[in-house]
Amino acid sequence: MNRSLARFLAVGVLLLGVAGTGAWMTDRYQAAQKRASDAEAMTASLRSQLDSTEAGVIKVTEYVDRVHTVYVKGDTIIKEIPRYVPAQADAACTIPIGFVRVHDAAAAGTVLGPGAGDTDAASSGIALSAVAGAIAGNYTVCHGNAEQLNALQQLLRDQGATVIGEAPAP
Repeated sequence: MNRSLARFLAVGVLLLGVAGTGAWMTDRYQAAQKRASDAEAMTASLRSQLDSTEAGVIKVTEYVDRVHTVYVKGDTIIKEIPRYVPAQADAACTIPIGFVRVHDAAAAGTVLGPGAGDTDAASSGIALSAVAGAIAGNYTVCHGNAEQLNALQQLLRDQGATVIGEAPAP
């Protein structure tokens, strides 16, 4: 009877050992499966980000090209000022100081002071061609900013965002 009990206990211990080892191996297998699943998800996420980044590089290149074109056009206009506003026009037209104040305040985005100043004040000493250059430069910057805004809005549209002031796509 002692021998039977010993065999029974030995088989029981052996079965418990096999069951414990099986449970341990099952846990290891499930953990490995989870790590593999997480790795696949991370790989998919990184591929998506890479694809998005590559598309973003193309978008930035297109945007930079458009802004560059705006500034080339602006520079071309400024170079042509002497042709369209010759020295004779500079000599014939005096730019009043009030005009300079209004232009400078508008360019800086500030409010003019309450007084208009002396209406009989002397000329500002600024040539008409210089005014044309300043205005052409301001408009060039304005058009460059518009291209930046258009590019940003398109990027947002591509990401599925609604741009304020636009009707949603059907």
